[in-house]
Amino acid sequence: MKQLSTKITDTFWNNYRQLVKDQLIPYQWAVLNDEEQVNIQRENENSLDVAKKSHAVQNLKIAAGLADGSFYGFWFQDSDVYKWLETVAYALRYAPDQALKQQADQIINIIATAQEPDGYLDSYYQLNAPNDKFRHVAISHELYCMGHYIEAGVAYYQTTKNQIALDIAIKMADCIDNHFGPEQNKLHGYPGHPEIELALTKLAALLDEPRYTNLSKYMIDQRGTHPNFFTQQNLALKQHPTADKLGHMEPETAYLQNDMPIRHMAAAEGHAVRMVYLLTGMAHVARQNHDQALIKSCQHLWQNIINKQMYVTGGIGSTVAGEAFTFDYDLPNDTMYCETCASCAMTFFAKQMQELEPNSDFTDIIERELFNGTISGMSLDGKHFFYVNPLEVNPEASAKDPTKSHVKVQRADWFGCACCPPNLARLVASVDQYLYTTTNNTIFCDQFISNTTNFDNGVKIKQTSQHPWSGKINFTITATQDNNPDIAIRIPCWSIDDYQIKVNQQLITPTLKNGYWYLTDLPNGTTNVVLTLNMSVRQTQANPLVTADVGKVAIERGPLVYCLEEVDNGPHLAQFSVTNQPTFATELDDTDLPIKFIKITTHGEKLNSTITDLYSANQQLATQDQTLTFIPYFAWANRTPGEMQVWINRA
Repeated sequence: MKQLSTKITDTFWNNYRQLVKDQLIPYQWAVLNDEEQVNIQRENENSLDVAKKSHAVQNLKIAAGLADGSFYGFWFQDSDVYKWLETVAYALRYAPDQALKQQADQIINIIATAQEPDGYLDSYYQLNAPNDKFRHVAISHELYCMGHYIEAGVAYYQTTKNQIALDIAIKMADCIDNHFGPEQNKLHGYPGHPEIELALTKLAALLDEPRYTNLSKYMIDQRGTHPNFFTQQNLALKQHPTADKLGHMEPETAYLQNDMPIRHMAAAEGHAVRMVYLLTGMAHVARQNHDQALIKSCQHLWQNIINKQMYVTGGIGSTVAGEAFTFDYDLPNDTMYCETCASCAMTFFAKQMQELEPNSDFTDIIERELFNGTISGMSLDGKHFFYVNPLEVNPEASAKDPTKSHVKVQRADWFGCACCPPNLARLVASVDQYLYTTTNNTIFCDQFISNTTNFDNGVKIKQTSQHPWSGKINFTITATQDNNPDIAIRIPCWSIDDYQIKVNQQLITPTLKNGYWYLTDLPNGTTNVVLTLNMSVRQTQANPLVTADVGKVAIERGPLVYCLEEVDNGPHLAQFSVTNQPTFATELDDTDLPIKFIKITTHGEKLNSTITDLYSANQQLATQDQTLTFIPYFAWANRTPGEMQVWINRA
């Protein structure tokens, strides 16, 4: 059973999807072609030198022999174009646009011309170091870039049946297969930045070609073995002083998830995006190959991340040093990383885990990422972006403390390393792929996003709601006597103790399995289900081992995490606290922002800062009443710049 077609009718998500289609896609295209005047920002004080423009499309034109010039930008710049193309593929499904399709077809023709006869394509190496292809894959990002094209090519072919787009992807995969593998004449390696693993599984699924799955599995299993492939390549390059300058860069093995075989890894480590991209590919390979040992590894690392290394917003990556995981329960709020790409990657990983064995543990995390950790990375105008998504911001600290230079107060026009904006765009444009999971006899309703969906067995589901503001979800399910699968509806973790289900207006007493309520023996015709969830405001506490959050609470309502902003509450947010038994009020925000949202207010306290001494003994700090106003985390930094805080003291 498969999901045939989905039309999203959801007000909240249609706003974002139209923003991607009407604003973000043309804006990114202008940036990629150096037509937009943007202030490109360095991600942090210690990052590589910032580029002044993208030049990504021009690099491909030069590689294709269609323009003169030299390569400009980061060596992985090609991937920005490929993610733009993948976004277009998804957007054309819900907003057909012949002019946009022609634009995409033209860039595909340029990419096809730039691709070498053996399938190789990486404009940096083709223009700068043609003799060094695949000679230092720990750093080169060749496999990363080609993986992103394969994803784009598959998506674009599925939308438009453009055979050229698919042929490029197949030639790339065959090129990689000809160079990597266990055979003696091949490279016994794998990429420094995982991506090709998950891309190969998508191509394998489309073509029913196990060769690509097996190549992905080989790279996964070869990683972290001895002798260390990355070290061997780096030593070989040092013997060739004319080799490409990237050849002498070698991060530590843990950063690259290369210090041990992945099946033996006890905890997520290293660069967060790389780790979770790798896990996404692992989960997909495990499903395609029915590899139970690999499934167990994915499950173990999933549990480690969500129970010990993930922020309440869904963010991952606790430190700017390597944009990386650190250790269990180390979740600082003001020096974290929480890259937008990492939240997108967690969504990808969760979806593959859900496909393995449906469970609300996975779809709860998808919901957390979709409504918090991902869309916070884009402003409500669709033209400004966060690379890092902090849980606490002080503008003075960001400006003057080098260890917090990555923590921005306002979103940037663009980045020199611009992985995040197109990653978020392709996720939002493809959000319809996260609504349902299907097995042979069950349709799992995973997300509460209004839609009408047809399945290939003739079943139709219409879902309507005002989520995430309202907890009332209506399902209209149409089936025939010959096509009556089970329907499983997720009961989210935040309402697991208080919800109500009515079937054809009759209240029922539900029994849950893996966080889902099952409607079985679906009758012929139409069945109406009304799910009512508890939308009360919650005070969430962290595990006391998370030292940054001891004595604090995070305010949540439904799927949304909320935060304080200085523009609503005044400065020095760290001095605020909620009372022991607060009463929360909700109301529609009246600010002039593109999205109208529900804000939360409550009575709180603020420490009286009348003490002049830096330190004092035996002096009791006074408090004053303070009305606290919380807004959804995704909406912060769209007004006057200032402080922001997710976790707040509890009096």
